[in-house]
Amino acid sequence: MVAAHAGVSTATVSLVANGKTRGRVSADNISRVSQAIAELGYVVDSVGSSLAKGVSSIVVLVAPDISNPFFAKVVAGVRESLGADFQLLLSVTEAGEFPRADDIRRLLALRPAGLLVDAPDAAFLEDLSTTGPMVLLDAPGLEAYAPSVNLDVAHGARELAAHLAASGHQRVAYLDSVTGTATFTIRRTTFLAEAAGRGMTVDPAHLISTTIDVGASADAFAAAWPQWQQAGVTAVVCATDTHAYGVLQQARVAGLRIPDELAVAGFDDLPYSATSNPGLTSVHLPATRLGLKAGEQLRGLIEGRDLEQPQLTLESSLIVRGSTERTAAS
Repeated sequence: MVAAHAGVSTATVSLVANGKTRGRVSADNISRVSQAIAELGYVVDSVGSSLAKGVSSIVVLVAPDISNPFFAKVVAGVRESLGADFQLLLSVTEAGEFPRADDIRRLLALRPAGLLVDAPDAAFLEDLSTTGPMVLLDAPGLEAYAPSVNLDVAHGARELAAHLAASGHQRVAYLDSVTGTATFTIRRTTFLAEAAGRGMTVDPAHLISTTIDVGASADAFAAAWPQWQQAGVTAVVCATDTHAYGVLQQARVAGLRIPDELAVAGFDDLPYSATSNPGLTSVHLPATRLGLKAGEQLRGLIEGRDLEQPQLTLESSLIVRGSTERTAAS
C-alpha cells in the first residue's frame, strides 16, 4: 500500500522504513515514501522482521528490582551505548525476588539481539542456559557464566568503615535491603568485617532490612531508634542512599542533630545526596558507566567481535559530606 501510494517499489519502501537509504534511494523517493508512511500510518512489523532475519533489534535488560533510583542511571548508560539501532525492553521482578528463567524464555520468542542481566544468581543462569549474546551487570562471583561488568563495592565499604572509625564511632547500626542480591551482601559483610577490625561494634540487634523505599526505611528507623539510642549507637550505615534519605527524614522528626548526635551514610551516591541538607556521605558507585560498559560489551558480542576485556570491574570511592563530618564549630 505504501509503495503504491508513493509510486515506488516495495524494496524502496523497505529501505526507507529501515533507515538504509544512503547511496541507494534518491532524496525525492525518500520524501515520497516518508509522506506516504505518514499519511497511511504505516508501522514496521518488528516481529515479522525478526522472523525474516532470525533476530530482532530488541535488547532485553533483566533486573531484580528497579525501585532504587540508581537503576535509572544504569538504564541511561545502556541506552547511550546501544544508540538508536536497538530497542531496550525491561524485564523486572518483584522486590526481593530473583528473575525466573521461564519468564525470560518467553521473551526469547521475540528473538532479541542480546540479553543484559543485572544482579542474577547462579541458579537463574544455569536454568536459563541461553546461547545468545549475554552480558552480566553487578554479578560478582558469576564471571564464569558470561562476560560481565562489576563494581568494586568492597573498596568503598572498607573506606566507609575507616572513615567512621576515624571519626570516633564505636557502636554502629546497619540498615540493609531485602533484595538479597550479591552486591548488598558484599556491602554489608565487607563493612561489618572492616568495622570489627577497626574496633567498632555492630550488634546483631542493630541489623535490620527494608525495601528500597524512603518511607519504609523511615518507619524502620523510627521503630528501632529507641533501642539503638539506649545501646549507644552513634552512626547508621544504609545499604542505599534511598534508605539513608528515610533515616535522615525520621532523624529530623526525632530532633536529632546530624552528625553530632547521629551520623548517617549510604551507598550509590545519587545526585540528591550532594544537595541534601546535610549532604549525605555515600560510597560512589558509577551507575551510568556500569550501564554504558555493559551495553558496549553486549554490542561487541552482537556484532561478532572478540572482547578485549570480557570481565570489567569499575572502582568505587567514598564521598564524605556533612551527614558524617563534624564541622570545626561542632
